[in-house]
Amino acid sequence: QVQLVESGGGLVQAGGSLGLSCVASGHTFNWYAMGWFRQAPGKEREFVAGISRSGESTRYVDSAKGRFTVSRDNAKNTVYLQMNSLKPEDTAVYYCAANDGIVSITQASEYDYWGQGTHVTVSS
Repeated sequence: QVQLVESGGGLVQAGGSLGLSCVASGHTFNWYAMGWFRQAPGKEREFVAGISRSGESTRYVDSAKGRFTVSRDNAKNTVYLQMNSLKPEDTAVYYCAANDGIVSITQASEYDYWGQGTHVTVSS
């Protein structure tokens, strides 16, 4: 069992930056690939970024490439999502999730554990 707790959300103006954190507890963190997802009102949850167990491999949704950076610190049981050049369309609840695999995958249904989410609002 893994417990995930996100933090770092908030309100920011378009063009600004936010850094999200997700702290894991309850199991060996580096056994899991990690993903960040988001869900905007009235929309389905979508994959944003993912990182492999070791941190060597990352992947992003096209809309996040060049603006978001996912990283992890296995010694601190934490995964991060740095978001720069934010746009109003980035407004959503952001979730971190853990997958019992080596590399991250994009399908939400394949993730075993989820955090409670943190709200990100980008004003225009």
